[in-house]
Amino acid sequence: MSKINKKHEKLFEPIKIGKVQIKNRYCMAPMGPFGLCDDNGLFNEKGIEYYVARAKGGTGLIITGLCSVETEIEELRRPSIPCPSINPAAFLSTSKNMTERVHAYDSKIFLQLTAGFGRVGLLNLIKSNVAPSPVTNRWDPSVKHRELTTEEVETYVRKFAEAAAIAKASGFDGVEIHAVHEGYLLDQFTIALFNQRKDKYGGNLMNRLRFPIEIVQAIKKLCGEDFPVSLRYSIKSYIKGIRQGALPGEEFKELGRDIEEGLEVGKILEEAGYDALDADAGCYDSWYWNHPPMYFEHGMYLPLTKKLKEAVKIPVIVAGRMDDPDLASKALEEGAADMIGLGRPLLADPELPNKIRKGEMGKIRPCLSCHEGCLGRAAKGGDLSCAVNPACGREIEYAIKPATINKKVVIIGGGIAGMEAARVCAIRGHNVHLYEKSGELGGNVVPGSVPKFKNNDKALIEWYGKELKALKVEVNLNTEGTKAMIIKLQADTVVVATGSNPILLKIPGMESKKVFEANQVLLDENKAGQNIVIIGGGLVGCETALWLAQKGKKVTVVEGLPVILGGPHNMPFMNYEMLKDLLNYHKVEIITDTFITGVNEKGAIVKTKDVERVLEADTIIMAVGYQSENKLYKEIKNVIGDVHILGDARKVNNIMYAIWDSYEVARNI
Repeated sequence: MSKINKKHEKLFEPIKIGKVQIKNRYCMAPMGPFGLCDDNGLFNEKGIEYYVARAKGGTGLIITGLCSVETEIEELRRPSIPCPSINPAAFLSTSKNMTERVHAYDSKIFLQLTAGFGRVGLLNLIKSNVAPSPVTNRWDPSVKHRELTTEEVETYVRKFAEAAAIAKASGFDGVEIHAVHEGYLLDQFTIALFNQRKDKYGGNLMNRLRFPIEIVQAIKKLCGEDFPVSLRYSIKSYIKGIRQGALPGEEFKELGRDIEEGLEVGKILEEAGYDALDADAGCYDSWYWNHPPMYFEHGMYLPLTKKLKEAVKIPVIVAGRMDDPDLASKALEEGAADMIGLGRPLLADPELPNKIRKGEMGKIRPCLSCHEGCLGRAAKGGDLSCAVNPACGREIEYAIKPATINKKVVIIGGGIAGMEAARVCAIRGHNVHLYEKSGELGGNVVPGSVPKFKNNDKALIEWYGKELKALKVEVNLNTEGTKAMIIKLQADTVVVATGSNPILLKIPGMESKKVFEANQVLLDENKAGQNIVIIGGGLVGCETALWLAQKGKKVTVVEGLPVILGGPHNMPFMNYEMLKDLLNYHKVEIITDTFITGVNEKGAIVKTKDVERVLEADTIIMAVGYQSENKLYKEIKNVIGDVHILGDARKVNNIMYAIWDSYEVARNI
């Protein structure tokens, strides 16, 4: 019987926020509850099941995603986020069902209440024209925001207290105020860069903090001093310029809240009555700090929360890629935090705390920090979910159910799509046989996981390997699937997941010994010289460029389109912005609107418009994309009765769709 590792015991010690005791140090960080509420601002069935699943998984404190406190000053499109004040009686009734079920697992739950978006809102706002002062929108400079009146701010304060009272009646154990954090409306009041008001809510620091101070005082007056109120709080803004963030380690002039002011603000807010600070860093102008991509180190906020802990006595919660239990335990032991916030890792695996408590770290499905299934999907109008966990946000309706008839299922291809199909089929009770032509599982993700910043991709491959072994899937490596073999196996169902191959350009000089595919260099960095030209500015090309530049190489990326990475709307924006900034920081030269026409002894021959020139290089790396490998499927699709094609073999795409498509098909075999 497995048990908790002694070095992780601190993670499971109880802690109090105010007078509310929480069973362990794990907190579900608040994330936008997109798709988890209805038109009336009530948590829907999906939302209830979503939060209950994380309580069942062992999380000590659940903090919901943001909820509106009012619907008139800053009107949102519905459904978007919950709101207690639209129909208080209905909100109480439905929320009580959720809080009662969360409490059954000895977990506590706080309702997060927001003042709104201000200059950072756009997509889900009907009226997106309010802010502390007249400013332009963060996303669209053509959108202008008017200054809130003093009376409107006072209305917000009253609405916060009323919403908190509804939350208390609904069984919530406390509320969290959203937020002196990320540059949302409340945070805009506290930062001098965005607040040029002349009334009592503008001017010196105390006046700029009057709004959050009045909120906590109003809640305590109406709900009682013992009702806990935490605050989502960014210690430092990392604003290098309007709509421009600063990278870790970069020297810059802070235009927002610097660390000195951040610590002073923490002390003031503690004195005002807040019972905990749910701390991070960043602002929407430095958006990747709030929603850290894989390019950040794990625990990136810890140096800041360590200083905050020294400044305040109330509990400090820290998130920021804290899914490693060793790192989390060390943070608690060294006084860098009191609780560990997990956001996306609990989307990937809601059972994460229970698995750590039982010493089953190898069973934890890793978060990739990719944003594809959560914020990236929400930005395109989708509901909150997770790239590696398709059932996230639809826990009941999309759960894996046992098959009514057990079948022999043969899967050709051991990449991500093939492994996910094998896993789901095996859970459902099928007899699964997987065949992979290479000597290891993982497909194109194997070379893609080589850079240090892609370690969680490597962890995902390892997780699948352990899952398939535990499920007794027959894995046959070094075995290429053929038509004859498949016919001989007499399977009930065949899944073809043969992946994709790099696209090879037919240009003079491609046979040169200095030309490599990106995968070849990733698997053997000794193939890369010092002066490198990468052909292709997509994700593979740019991440390979960053990896090589971080190793001290001189790297040039050549892209035929006007922009790299397909532009800002082709991938989650925080990942796009940070990768683009990192390439610039590491002095990677980007040449767009340019095509390679050949290779000679000096390097790559490239053409921009009508001008041809040579980029000197000792290594040329081709990263111009992939094409589906579907030959086997074409050979058997009219021979095998029940056959499916999945992953890149069907359509070249990202990891999320390899997993999601395989999950969808396999749960119905």
